[in-house]
Amino acid sequence: MADVTQRFNPRLNQIAVSMIRQFDERVSSIPNILKLTLGEPDFNTPEHVKQAGVTAIEQDHSHYTGMTGLPELRKAAADFVQKKYQLSYDFQSEILVTVGVTEGIAASLLSVLEAGDKVLLPSPTFPGYEPIITLAGAQPIYIDTSANDFVLSAETLRESLQKHGDRVKAVVLNYPSNPTGVTYSREEVKAIAEVLKDYPVFVISDEVYSELTYEEQHVSIAEYLREQTILLNGLSKSHAMTGWRLGLIFAPQELTKEIMKTHQYLVTSAATSVQMAAVEALTKGIDDSLVMKEEYRKRRDFVYHELHNLGYDVARPTGAFYIFAKIPEDCIQDSMAFCVDLAEKESLAIIPGAAFGPGGEGYVRISYAASMENLEEAMERLKRYTKNNRS
Repeated sequence: MADVTQRFNPRLNQIAVSMIRQFDERVSSIPNILKLTLGEPDFNTPEHVKQAGVTAIEQDHSHYTGMTGLPELRKAAADFVQKKYQLSYDFQSEILVTVGVTEGIAASLLSVLEAGDKVLLPSPTFPGYEPIITLAGAQPIYIDTSANDFVLSAETLRESLQKHGDRVKAVVLNYPSNPTGVTYSREEVKAIAEVLKDYPVFVISDEVYSELTYEEQHVSIAEYLREQTILLNGLSKSHAMTGWRLGLIFAPQELTKEIMKTHQYLVTSAATSVQMAAVEALTKGIDDSLVMKEEYRKRRDFVYHELHNLGYDVARPTGAFYIFAKIPEDCIQDSMAFCVDLAEKESLAIIPGAAFGPGGEGYVRISYAASMENLEEAMERLKRYTKNNRS
């Protein structure tokens, strides 16, 4: 019998299943494990949104929508970003409904990249971009932001663009950031846009945590750099709809019509009942995130304070629901070894910083998308481990 196992795309040998998922599965069998690992809101989808999905199914809305998504959903999305972020997109030609932001990432990157291109990635970064870049035959270029509290400065960006020349096809931004929880001020966004407007590069901006900012209103780079920006957003974090898989791409018409081709052959369209629930979320549920955000703020303050008292160096997160903490110098410095040891000795699971690219080693990511009761117990376990395992 012929052996076909050696005939896969050889670029698959350069990627692997996410270290986040690998680690989560590795520690899940540990008795009494308390997991602060995945980016999964501990809230449920708002009841009125769930009922909109149920009604759609009961009314037999089970047929295909158009490839770009329901017109009423795209209109609701256009109105949402106009009200929230002062962005103007034509719902008929500049918005595309995707199966989660994950598909939006893949459709966008696969549409713009070709073999030999380079993509700038501020690091540490969410690990969902690099594998798609690699599969496209392009090269990720990491920009270490740790020296600037995990914020990409305009000066560092310009240096990277000049260094790598015209092979840079795209820059990927993610803010508020997974894994650091850090976001950008209006001044920082504007400065980055001023640099990028001088270069013919795509800006793929993943802003899925935009509704979870704690000090200032979120500012999209699309406000300053609309013609170059492919803006990604969705309902997973704002409306606790991770399992519904609903994302959105906003881009100028000439970009959207090209990305739509890739999107079509990846998924055809998002599920119809999910799209109808999303209309409800973006209209009647336009401010559903506010209750969740206030609770996340309390949790952030608690975890940040506890880590600070334990001697962990932390850049204060201003968005999302993560804290990225530097491992104390007198503890195990390899982030994977540290997290495995912590899980085995104290049944507490957090994510190794190495999962987030070269800039993440020596750090750990803690998700505070968990109840305050669980967070209090987690900090007790971390306190005990830190005290007992310092060199």
